[in-house]
Order: sequence, then structure tokens, then C-alpha cells
Amino acid sequence: MRLLFCALLAGLLSTCSTHPPLLEQVLDLGELRVATRQSPTSYYEGIDGPAGPEYDLARGFAEQLGVELIIIPVVSVADIVPALVSAEAHMAAAGLSVTQSRLEYTRFSQPYDQVDTHLVYKLGTGKPRSIEDVIGGRIEVIAGSSHVDTLVALRDDYPDLEWVENADLEVSDLLDKVVSGEIDYTLADTTDFNIHRHYHPDLRIALDLELADPIAWAFKKDRGDSLLAAADEYLIEAKRNGLLAQIRERYYGHTDRFDYVGTRSFIRHVDSRLPRFRDWFEMAGMESGIDWRLLAAIGYQESHWRAKAVSPTGVRGIMMLTEDTAEYLGLDDRLDPQSSIEGGARFFARQIERVPDSVPEPDRTWMALAAYNVGFNHLKDAMKIAEMQGGDPNRWVDVSEALPLLSQRKWYSKVKYGYARGWEPVLYVKNIRSYFDILLWLTSNEEVESETDESEEELSNSALTENA
Repeated sequence: MRLLFCALLAGLLSTCSTHPPLLEQVLDLGELRVATRQSPTSYYEGIDGPAGPEYDLARGFAEQLGVELIIIPVVSVADIVPALVSAEAHMAAAGLSVTQSRLEYTRFSQPYDQVDTHLVYKLGTGKPRSIEDVIGGRIEVIAGSSHVDTLVALRDDYPDLEWVENADLEVSDLLDKVVSGEIDYTLADTTDFNIHRHYHPDLRIALDLELADPIAWAFKKDRGDSLLAAADEYLIEAKRNGLLAQIRERYYGHTDRFDYVGTRSFIRHVDSRLPRFRDWFEMAGMESGIDWRLLAAIGYQESHWRAKAVSPTGVRGIMMLTEDTAEYLGLDDRLDPQSSIEGGARFFARQIERVPDSVPEPDRTWMALAAYNVGFNHLKDAMKIAEMQGGDPNRWVDVSEALPLLSQRKWYSKVKYGYARGWEPVLYVKNIRSYFDILLWLTSNEEVESETDESEEELSNSALTENA
């Protein structure tokens, strides 16, 4: 009803006056208003401000147009099309699949990505082998999503198939419900599944329901082609110049590799081992200006949070510092966990400083991590090889492809510092990014509870002041 009302209202308004082309409106306004949803695959508030693959891509489009990007976050994916129809937003960038129901009211840009749609279940509950096996099970999906269209299409062949549509939850919430046993199944796209399986390693894919589903930006159907045409040109160029590949690597590059046993062990060690060292990681984070959870992720990758760890090559301690590095940092005892953590934080901060200013975040951090592992000189060699290959030495996506070449004579003979086991820092960075993401997720509730406690304390103090 809401969608119908918006469509009728927009139709009536369009008969009253002739509007200039949408692109001209955007340029005159000086704003590009983009509807999106808050999720790790679209838009969210990161440590350093707004982030997300859709946000980065839309921000680039706004910069190309020379206007300010205005994000309009919606409560549910079902609210995106109404935001377009009512002209609240000029376009939508929310990881939207091109579906028949959406084409009734919107037009789509050139696809800039594609995803598979999976039926997801929990390990140990019995893997369904066909749609017949899930009939009678508790299936829940997001209302207004492409997943509803998928199930509706399946019902033609399986009339007994039933499900619940929820407009108040996101994919992450439904995956949580699968893990807790509240529901048996949900549907998730590849990107969402790959991210959340690191938090919930018991999630599994039962069936692939859609393959290579195109993802695109959406525009209101009767608002002309001017902004849509500009978006198409931008997206085609973003694919050609490597921007799309860079964004994919930034947000999804560490999610394609999954170690079930390792992830379960990490989550278990967060409870059993991290508490002993957490205060020192937090102190080191405050002193260095580096998120303590990233330092903890480095420590886990290095030693699995074992203070007395020693490797066959002689590095030791929770941050696995070499003897030369410890001497450079002025550390007397590498096996003392507090000294090791403080020293590791200072050494990592030094690697960040050494990365050229031309490298933006978060690529700067990923390169510094690689330097922590393989040495800064080998990182410089990889940056040079990336440039030799026609890539961008300031982008991690290109440097990460060049690093493994340091083990090939054809390439390491062309650079100053020679051979290196270049595939190791690539895996090293992927693992740390995964651990860091899991720590962010595990500690997010602590921040919400802390803010709630502070608000309650302020209200209590206010009440005491008034009573006094």
C-alpha cells in the first residue's frame, strides 16, 4: 500500500510541472542523495567514519559529479524502492539484485557485481539435499528482498514450500537465528555468507538457489535517463581502471579463505587466552594510536596469544619479535608479554610510517602488516614489481598479487632485495584481517553496553542534581 501510494503521488506531481533532467537537478542541488542499507556489504560507520563497498563506490560517483554525497540509510531493504518512488533519494546503492518485482518501479544501471544465492543451515542439523528436504522446516527471509522472489519462483514447483518474511531484521540477524536454532534455514548471498561464516563457523551452504545474480544501482523508472547514463559511464570506467577490484579486495579480499577449525579455535581463545593480555593490548593501542583489536589480531597470528612462544627461526614472544628488532626497540626480554606487546605495537606503527604517503587507508595498514611479516624492503620490491606489471603500487590489491612473485627468479632477479617467500605475507594479512573483523564483531556489544551505562549514569546524575 505504501509503495502504491508513493507511485500515485509521484504520478500526480509529475503532471503538475515539467522537471529538469535528474542529473541537472543533482548538479544544481549540489548533492547526490543515495538510499542504502546498513550492512557490511553496503554501508556502515567504521572506525574512521563512513565505510562499506556501496559507500565507497557511490562516493566516487559523487566526486566525479562534483557534488556532496548524502547517504539515506533505510531501516529495511523493503524501504529502498519507496525512497526512490517518493523522490527522497536520487538513486539506490544497496547491493540490489535485478528482479522482476523491482523492475516494475525502477530501472537498473550496468551490473557491477554478481552473487550466488544460498540456502544456509547449521552444521550438525542435517544437510538438506533438495528443496523437498526443507519443506516443513522453519525458513525466514528479509521482506522485500530478492530472496522472497527466489522462494516465490520455487513455489511454482513446490507448492507446499512456506516461509516467514521479516521486515525488521538484516541478513546477519537471520544467520544468528540459524546458529541459535530459532529457525532452520535462511537465504544469503555469497558476500554476506563469506563474511558471517567467520563469526559463525557452523554456518553451511545447503543448496545454491541462484547463480551469478547481477547486482546494480537502482533509479526511479520515470525520472529520465540522464543520471542513469552518467552512472553507467562511471561504473564501466570503475571496472576498467580497477576501482571495482580495489573495493572488492578492501572489503571481501580476506573472506574467500575460510578455516573452520582455525576460526573455532580463535573464538574459543578470545575467551580463554585474550583476557590475560587485553589490558596490555589496549594500553599499547592508546599509546600507538592503533586499534587495540588490530594489535591483538597480529598477536594471535604470530603466537596464538602464547607469551612463551618460540619459533625455529629464533623469533619469540607473543608478538614474535626477532632479536635484532628487540634490540632496535630497546627490549630486554622478548618473552615478557607486556614488553612484547608494547614493542610489537611500536614496531608496527613504524611500518605504517614507512609506507609512502601516497598509499591511502586501509591499503596503508595492509601493506604495513605485510612489512611486519616479510620486511619493508621486500614490500618495496613488491611495489616495484606491481608497477612493472602495469598495476598501482599504492593499492594492496595489486601489491598482494606481486608479492608471491618474489619467489620466482624471473622477478626477484629484477629487484634490489631478491628472493622472499612472498606468498606468506599475503596469507598473513588475510588471516589478520579475518581475526580483526571477528574481534570487532565480538566487542561491538561491549561498546553498546558501555554507551547505555554512560547514558544511565548521566540520567541518574541529572536526577540527583534536580532533587538537590
